[in-house]
Amino acid sequence: MEIKKVLVVGCGLMGSGISQVCAQAGINVVLNDISDDILARARETIAWSVAKFVEKGKLEEKQQTIMDRITFTTGFDHVADVDLAIEAVFENIDVKQSIFKRLDETCPHHTLIASNTSAIPITELAAATHRPDRVLGLHFFSPVPMMQAVEVIRGISTSDETAAAGSAFVEKIGKTGIMVNRDVAGFVINRINWPSAIQAMKLVEAGVATCADIDKGLRLASGRKMGIFETGDMVGLDITYGALMAVYKETGDPAFYPPLMLRRKVKAGHLGRKTGKGWYTYDENGKRID
Repeated sequence: MEIKKVLVVGCGLMGSGISQVCAQAGINVVLNDISDDILARARETIAWSVAKFVEKGKLEEKQQTIMDRITFTTGFDHVADVDLAIEAVFENIDVKQSIFKRLDETCPHHTLIASNTSAIPITELAAATHRPDRVLGLHFFSPVPMMQAVEVIRGISTSDETAAAGSAFVEKIGKTGIMVNRDVAGFVINRINWPSAIQAMKLVEAGVATCADIDKGLRLASGRKMGIFETGDMVGLDITYGALMAVYKETGDPAFYPPLMLRRKVKAGHLGRKTGKGWYTYDENGKRID
């Protein structure tokens, strides 16, 4: 199955990034969200990012050519010929299941439905549809235009054809697929990364080291491009919290329970760059100031 048109639901950091890489790969995209204001901000963000790639000579096409492939809409009136629908909203299973139900009702019978979830089992999302064999996970990493890996996750009912189509799509947009053959909460990469992130938060809680020193140490000693707390602010502390809670609820493993400091920051609305304060503080342009 060749994927020529994609619907992305949710135009936050992940949804906008997914839409951008699809458009850059020559795929037409419908980007859906709940308000015109949110979509306008997404359009501005994507246009800026595409312009940077063009400026650096990493794209041969003009910015406008790429942007013309993206349709921004609050409705579901452009889905008649959609081959793949990707849900990319925050980590709440009830919200995601409601979107999957809506996609199942509005998208053509052949459309594959995927989630960008970083933690929620794909099988639970597929249960909200009448096409569980055509449901899969496509977990992108942030920032999407820069990160190469995409986890391709099979639910318990995902067909071989659907998994193969997902892998081919990932390759088509210039990414590398990481196959996840068992539908476990958190999948593969995050199940490896999160324990270290939790330990880093606990070290800060205990006063052992600061966020800045831990991030600096990880960059210098581990070869990471971004530290744990820098990445957390970019992704959003609420997203991290939701993902950890999803794994904790699924596994019952206390090792994945969000640390106290993370829980307190989410309650206080300190969610990262998008709110101006998270592990660090940011100005109105998203530049770190502390």
